[in-house]
Amino acid sequence: MVRFVKDCQSLCRFGLAQGEISPPVGIYHRMWGAATHDRSTGVHRPLMATAVAFRALEEKPPSSENEQILIALDHCLLGTAEMELLLDSASQLAGVIRESLLVVFSHTHGAGLMGFDRETLPGGELIRSYLKELSSSVAGLVAAARNKSQPATIVYGVGRCALAENRDLWDEEGKQYVCGYNPEGPSDDTLLVARVTDREGELLASVVNYACHPTTLAWQNTLISPDYPGAMREVVEQATGAPCLFIQGAAGDVGPKEGFVGDVEVADRNGRQLGYAALSALCGLSAPNMRFQYTGPVVSGATLGTWSWTPLSAEERERQTRWQLRRWTVDLPYRSTLPTVEQAEAELKRCEAGIASAQASDDKVKARDWRALAERQNRLLKRLNSLPPGENFPYPIWLWRIGDAFWLAVEGEPYNLLQRSLRDRFVGVPIVVASLANGSRISYLPPADTYETGRYQETVASLAPGCLEKVIDEAGRQIESWLAGDGQ
Repeated sequence: MVRFVKDCQSLCRFGLAQGEISPPVGIYHRMWGAATHDRSTGVHRPLMATAVAFRALEEKPPSSENEQILIALDHCLLGTAEMELLLDSASQLAGVIRESLLVVFSHTHGAGLMGFDRETLPGGELIRSYLKELSSSVAGLVAAARNKSQPATIVYGVGRCALAENRDLWDEEGKQYVCGYNPEGPSDDTLLVARVTDREGELLASVVNYACHPTTLAWQNTLISPDYPGAMREVVEQATGAPCLFIQGAAGDVGPKEGFVGDVEVADRNGRQLGYAALSALCGLSAPNMRFQYTGPVVSGATLGTWSWTPLSAEERERQTRWQLRRWTVDLPYRSTLPTVEQAEAELKRCEAGIASAQASDDKVKARDWRALAERQNRLLKRLNSLPPGENFPYPIWLWRIGDAFWLAVEGEPYNLLQRSLRDRFVGVPIVVASLANGSRISYLPPADTYETGRYQETVASLAPGCLEKVIDEAGRQIESWLAGDGQ
């Protein structure tokens, strides 16, 4: 007979700081190849940055071994040069070892494309100064989060939300895969939430970890927007009175059912759907440092079985202070069909000639399509130039354990299989999964069986088939090793 139910918890030092990072209106904004505008025309909702300082509970000065700083940004992603500027500046200004900094992205496609290679385009003249201001803002938030560090309890729980749907759709008429809502494809409705409280039980923050591409707003949208995470945060923060940290999960093949629109109300509706689901899950969490225990029968009209909250034992609380941290790289092979820089440059010239020809004949549709194809080549060239030379890519993985839970961060955009596989393997163990960690030099990480199918994600992937599976195995073996050390 089950005598008690103990929700998974962590005891650590925790500090959080949050601030707005919206770029100026008029900055270069065209994220989508099909877009016809360049500059943003306004702000739908502010973009936010959240810095969180995690540290082992023991009273020791912060170091790269006992501290992990997570910085969540409302941006799609940053390129290598832009990422280096942010990490170097934030490290120096905040006085933090760079190795301890980890930047993740909500991946909103409505924030604008902030790349130095866009500086010559309309609105691009604002990018460099904005990125410098962003670095300064992030450094300030990191310093504030560390200053707020205090003993805290994190309680985890699982909810469900049907916002995310599979987005690998087979177009029978066109005999091709398109990136859009596939009602018959597999999707993951898992919503991992956490509540962070101080020693007095006061709420410090809520955490929402969910996998769904923020692609509600697409080429029609000209407003700076966090997409659905903005409304989701508003719902949660208004109800709880505390900051909400959103962490984008492994969303390579999942997105909202209703997306690729210009109507910001659709983005808000998607966000409210996730926000209400998160509140439902948060309301069902256990009390901090307690477990729900069977206390025996009571004779009434029926003989009732009663349960009550009981404080955790000293031994149980000690187990929840466990702190383990590892940052490492795995050598993953590049795909054999990865284009060279010269090939990509030649294809870009062909696309530019197509744009000129379409404009000369005043064919706006063809001009738009050629411009989108040229955009693909520009992005490909930027990725190719950022890849380390050689046959393999040193793929970074971050994993830290606090008490009963694991926090995993990986670069790029892995398919949802990553989080489903690990959570299926370690049932009942909270695993917070963050993607796009410190950027996305390698683009997508699709499963091996999707290669050579024409799916968008695999056509732009830099790594060979089987690399996603290797990452899953690496993370799984490390989690298993740490759990084995507990005798589990």
